[in-house]
Amino acid sequence: MIAALVFTGASVLTLITIPGNLYDVVQGRIELAVRRVASQAKAGQLPPSLVAPARIYLLEVVSANGEVLARSLGRPRNPQLVALHPARPETIYTKEIFLSQKDVPEAHFLIMALTVDTPTGPATVYGATSMADVDRALKWIYVLVFLCTPLVLLSVASLTWTMVGFAMRPVERIRAEMAEITGKDLSRRVPVPDTGDEITHLATTTNNTLDRLERSAETQRRFVADASHELRSPISALRAQLELANTYPDETDWQTTGAQALAAADRITHIIDELLMLARLDAGAAVNRREVDICRLAEEQIHRREGSRVPIVLAACQACPVLGSPIQLDRLLTNLLDNATRHAATRIDVEAKVEGDRVIVTVTDDGDGVPPEARERIFERFTRLESARAKDKGGSGLGLPLSREIATAHQGTLTIADHSPGARFVVNLPLHTPPPKQK
Repeated sequence: MIAALVFTGASVLTLITIPGNLYDVVQGRIELAVRRVASQAKAGQLPPSLVAPARIYLLEVVSANGEVLARSLGRPRNPQLVALHPARPETIYTKEIFLSQKDVPEAHFLIMALTVDTPTGPATVYGATSMADVDRALKWIYVLVFLCTPLVLLSVASLTWTMVGFAMRPVERIRAEMAEITGKDLSRRVPVPDTGDEITHLATTTNNTLDRLERSAETQRRFVADASHELRSPISALRAQLELANTYPDETDWQTTGAQALAAADRITHIIDELLMLARLDAGAAVNRREVDICRLAEEQIHRREGSRVPIVLAACQACPVLGSPIQLDRLLTNLLDNATRHAATRIDVEAKVEGDRVIVTVTDDGDGVPPEARERIFERFTRLESARAKDKGGSGLGLPLSREIATAHQGTLTIADHSPGARFVVNLPLHTPPPKQK
């Protein structure tokens, strides 16, 4: 479109300027010749035969009574070429005429007349030049502008259409492939052209987005399946207990049955709470964050666990401030201590300290430990090792994965360090340094 406008503008500008420029060149040429002859006539140095410059058809000097005082040779005299009579002396007069004589091959002429005073009286200097070259040049210009311009515009439009169509072909393939992708099959990918331009970047970004969508959908499907499986067991057990009690009401110990039902309900509530927190972390939901002292949080956890199966020993610690959610960080420590309590043989050690710009929290038990090949697998959701299932059949396999998600959400990490006997879980969180108070 821009090219067409530029080309059309150039054509219009050509039609406006070129004809005038050609006329100015011819007029300047003949005017120069006429004024040169007029200067000779005024000085009384007029020769009887005038030499016409190149492209000047005729030069002729005529007195006031019509006598030819001088003229250029080689051209027949034509009264029409000297029919222009200036009204005022020393003034150039110009006129275009068309001749039809058989002996004059050029029909279109530009004539110019100038009256001057000579020693023998007033005389008029005439000059004539053929406009055939100008007419021929204008004819070709008009042909080029009015015939070639539409052809060029049509060619440019066709070429632009073809090039744009070729350039947009990868986009159409991307669109067609995206239209075929549904939520049931996110494994398909759009074609990536090897042009290295913005379309390549678009296709690459689209495929990266589809990768994330596929992983998210797969995680959601697996999450729903695992959650359904984990919730089915306590619900089925609770239903069986209640059906049995309802079938044999007189033989049922309702106090024991109620306690068992309450325990099953507590397990279901625990699983649902962890599922909800995991869902919020997956969605990146915003939480209220403030400064939390990990050392004080550990002290409160241990105080609440006084009298547990194994003693929990907290090493002396100073303030360990981090910026985060108190609820989530408390859940992180709760899950780690619950896990250590299930596996510890005689003791659990907890340590919180500041190292550089990080807060390091370790929870160490003296149990059986975690095999090296399973140290990452235990952080997968609903994963429970055989030793864990043997010691606690009521676990959900969500505690450690949730703890790692909480650490990650706080720009930290949760890993297992080498330790014998038992296992050592290490939490690494950024140290929070409050900004200085303004005076």
